[in-house]
Amino acid sequence: MTSPQSPMKPSVCPRKRDRGDDEDAREESAVKSQRSNAKTPLTLPITPSRYDAPFPFYRRPAEVGRFSLDSQRCYHGDARQLRYYAPPPTEGPSPGFDLRDGYRDRYVQRDESIREGLEHLLQWIAQNQKQLQAAEEKGQLLNTDFVTWRGHLTKVLTTPYEKQDGWLLAVSLFRGTLYISEFETESARKQREQRPELLKELTYMGYKFEHYVCADTPDGIPDPTGVVNTNEGFCTVIRTRLGTHSLLFSGEVDCTDPRSPWPDPPSCYVELKTSKVMHSPAQRKSFYRHKMIKWWAQSFLPGVSRIVAGYRGPDGSVVGLETFETMKIFQLIREDPSCWKPAVCMNFCAAFLSFVKKVVTEDNPKLVHLFAWEPGHPVSFTVHRDSEYTFLPDWYVEALSSEKPPTPQIPD
Repeated sequence: MTSPQSPMKPSVCPRKRDRGDDEDAREESAVKSQRSNAKTPLTLPITPSRYDAPFPFYRRPAEVGRFSLDSQRCYHGDARQLRYYAPPPTEGPSPGFDLRDGYRDRYVQRDESIREGLEHLLQWIAQNQKQLQAAEEKGQLLNTDFVTWRGHLTKVLTTPYEKQDGWLLAVSLFRGTLYISEFETESARKQREQRPELLKELTYMGYKFEHYVCADTPDGIPDPTGVVNTNEGFCTVIRTRLGTHSLLFSGEVDCTDPRSPWPDPPSCYVELKTSKVMHSPAQRKSFYRHKMIKWWAQSFLPGVSRIVAGYRGPDGSVVGLETFETMKIFQLIREDPSCWKPAVCMNFCAAFLSFVKKVVTEDNPKLVHLFAWEPGHPVSFTVHRDSEYTFLPDWYVEALSSEKPPTPQIPD
């Protein structure tokens, strides 16, 4: 908040002040107030041109762990849910996968009304904190600045070009590390609760596509006759660095390619997508502009090397496959001056993380800074203590509080 300004001393020959003088005084006071609080900005602009600079440093992502979620959404600290990419032959007729098959009778959906927060990632951290511990002089228990989900970072990356969906990201500083957890906006809740049947079926088609091209073993054959259960998942845990910010995040992985030219994770992982078949250059241009940005961000962040798209026809069958190499996607868009730029996305993300570091300085798991953004507005924040937005569970706070506290930093 701005600090109050000292009242102005009257001049020797005072004159009556008009409305213009009052406005000038208020503006001058606001400028002084902003200067006095320069270290804690209140908002972060999102205009793409502000971030149109050289691509920032981004360290090659390294997988430091993995975990699985079973059919009941229970956590397991292993790779039991990892599946293997088994595409159809490249030669011959179109695959003809029926993506509608099983929608009515073999579909178990995760309850999206249950807020999971960072729960599963925190379980992995609690089981593996020894390998994450920092040198004591850093003042951190875990050797990372940020802990979050890949999906939260994806939303931040795409913010400069997003025109429809806003977001709420809660942040708490605990034992020297900043934790970021998303809360559902009111608009998103309404969309989820009022989702039309067509969108529900399209969501199912994406999961069904995975069953047509994934097997349970490296040499196995896909079995699309089983139940599609969206509770199940395999997650990778990634460490990397964006500029000066060290990151630990997790994200769900669709499958690994046992025949990949890049055999080590995360490069061997494959992201699977479905999209409406395109029939014209204009449709493909729109696809690159509006859909590819999220595909790229989702795969670039964890170092997933390839994205395989299944193009569906009007009847819900797959008419063709296309593979995109994540690192070459920029070549598809660089000739379009109106298209999104990867450097803008990454520079904005780095700026957002810097903004968070400047704002959130009190180490307290019950204190939440809620960062909010809506299209057409800058990023802003509100502060909440012991509120509904507290998201670090007591069991996690207790588990990490029992560890040796970091050496306190001596103030300058």
